[in-house]
Amino acid sequence: MAIMQQPVRQQSADDLKVRVYRTRGEMGAAAGADVAARIKGLLATKRTIRMVFAAAPSQNETLDALAADPDIDWSRITAFHMDEYLGLPAGAPQAFGRYLQGRLFDKVKPGTVHLIDSTGDSNAECRRYAALLGAEPIDIVCLGIGENGHIAFNDPPVADFADPQLIKPVELDEACRRQQVNDGCFSSLDAVPTHALTLTVPALLAGAHLFCGVPGPTKRQAVARTLSEPVATACPSTILRRHPDCTLYVDLDAFGEAGR
Repeated sequence: MAIMQQPVRQQSADDLKVRVYRTRGEMGAAAGADVAARIKGLLATKRTIRMVFAAAPSQNETLDALAADPDIDWSRITAFHMDEYLGLPAGAPQAFGRYLQGRLFDKVKPGTVHLIDSTGDSNAECRRYAALLGAEPIDIVCLGIGENGHIAFNDPPVADFADPQLIKPVELDEACRRQQVNDGCFSSLDAVPTHALTLTVPALLAGAHLFCGVPGPTKRQAVARTLSEPVATACPSTILRRHPDCTLYVDLDAFGEAGR
């Protein structure tokens, strides 16, 4: 059995628990182990559970750890994802549903997978997906934080902490779109879609247990803002400090000099 690395630092920001790891690999493995333990604990008392997944390179190590765990009964898990581009051609490799299928779903075969269909009428799809999301409580959300502080595609101009909707169409701000180029998902800014469907902030916060993985030096400013700025939509991720059970996993590159 692999020895689980311990965090080099632990702290809190309001209600948000923060775990700092030496490397990205250690961070992802630790987050994956904690998510897996929560899944198993919930399935010990519930027939099925419902999970929402982010789709981004920042989630690679966490998803890989989950896929490698032989003791998770995925047949009892219903899986959702939190956003999808509008306007991508069919079969585009950047589609978030396709990413999650390749990285996790096709490997572990969840009992039910609900993918966002961004190819048709956006308003109709929002109604369909909202009905699925709202049918029962969400148990676990695995998410990240964008360079501009977004959670899902709730960029500062469109984030609403009291949003009445569960999923909505949004225009992506330029910082968000540039991140997709920085992450290597698109070759240029012009290639990045300008709009997407996203779960809203209240939809994400409705999850009972949130696990947020944020590695790498490009996320350092976002992590600092998340932990120190006033809770406001200027940095949407600050709202995680108000959730009763959210853990933020970062590596030293994302945490900055204070963690060294």
